[in-house]
Amino acid sequence: MSSVSTGASSAEILRGQEEYLLPAMLHLYGKPLALAEGEGVRVRDADGKEYLDLFSGILTTSIGHCHPRIAEAVTEQMGRLGHVSTLYATEAQVEAAKRLAAIAPGNLKRTFFTNSGTEAIETALQMACVHTGRSEIVALRLAYHGRSFMASTVTAHAAWRPIATRMAGVHHAISPYPYRCPFKQPCDDSCTEKFARDLEEVILTTTNGQPAAFIAETIQGVGGYVVPPPGYFQRVSEIIRKYGGLLIIDEVQAGFGRTGDRWFGIEHWGVEPDIMVMAKGIAGGFPVGATITTDAIARSWTGKTISTFGGNPISMAAMSATLDVMKEEDAPGNAGVRGRQLREGMEALQARYPWIGEVRGMGLMQAMEIVADPESKEPDAARTNALLEATRDEGLLLGQGGMKGHVVRVGPSLLVTEDEIAEGLEKLERACGRVER
Repeated sequence: MSSVSTGASSAEILRGQEEYLLPAMLHLYGKPLALAEGEGVRVRDADGKEYLDLFSGILTTSIGHCHPRIAEAVTEQMGRLGHVSTLYATEAQVEAAKRLAAIAPGNLKRTFFTNSGTEAIETALQMACVHTGRSEIVALRLAYHGRSFMASTVTAHAAWRPIATRMAGVHHAISPYPYRCPFKQPCDDSCTEKFARDLEEVILTTTNGQPAAFIAETIQGVGGYVVPPPGYFQRVSEIIRKYGGLLIIDEVQAGFGRTGDRWFGIEHWGVEPDIMVMAKGIAGGFPVGATITTDAIARSWTGKTISTFGGNPISMAAMSATLDVMKEEDAPGNAGVRGRQLREGMEALQARYPWIGEVRGMGLMQAMEIVADPESKEPDAARTNALLEATRDEGLLLGQGGMKGHVVRVGPSLLVTEDEIAEGLEKLERACGRVER
């Protein structure tokens, strides 16, 4: 990474964005940050200031920015074949699908590639409806599944659902959110059954009793890294299958070792999905969405389908290189070890600052919920915004989430080192101190 940016300044970039890009585009911070270069867990803005990136492009640059193995694979593939669409078969797409099938849980084997998580979600929902011959979908409150009409309908955040985007046939059950459990505080194992029974009640009272699928993130990402209580996925998988529906698991954020010690989040609960959706970290920053399912479900889709750019050789080469590096470097194992280091440091901060209401997550998917006080648990978005600004000033990039924008999200490269986590915790500690004053 060169010492300074040689392109446009931050001010020039932001002026251009204000004039030419959609105003609705979400940005962190009061003044958007214009990034120009990246390498590993380091990025520089257009004016040359360096940051430690512990959010990795919303958990997307999964093995770091500009990894040389990805750059090499993409350059080589570009010199051979760049684009042909799914109307033709390519070795690059087959090889990427083989690698995915090798690590996917259970009998998940057949993949359809697209360009994003949103498209992969759309594919999964259509696939469930085609296979079951049904049309109703049950999702969770606080869920985020994408920005298309259908994906934003199964999403359950008002701010992410523009007017007039609701589609019929989508229903929402209570989110299994232990910190804000509506059944009991503190939430315990007895609440798992109550969350599961709410799903069954939604099926019996708001659908025709024959849902096509239940869709859920293993850890709710935009919702603020909400981790369900033990046993939740075992019970809801039983319930949806009892009523003849499929279980769709969204691993867009939690997949590829992110949760530590397993390739996919759902594996921690020992549950095999009927359909699983992936994107983000799958190709180290290249646009790939993937929907994987069993042979039987895949064969039930007999109509035509195509994705012009899905499975393009360039992105497939990036995906294969990314998965190869993840295996060689044991990304799931590293995420487990470094995640425990990160969690310990964040819990130490929680002990000092009562406005950190909860620290939660799995592996390298950790969050702090910021509250006005630990008793009321009133979300404190103002302090969260101030903390993010303070971390930016310290040269640390983190993310934001939660219904009220009151959750700080941490999700670094899966290859992050012990020293880099320690550095990030030091910067975060200084930022917390600045907000406390």
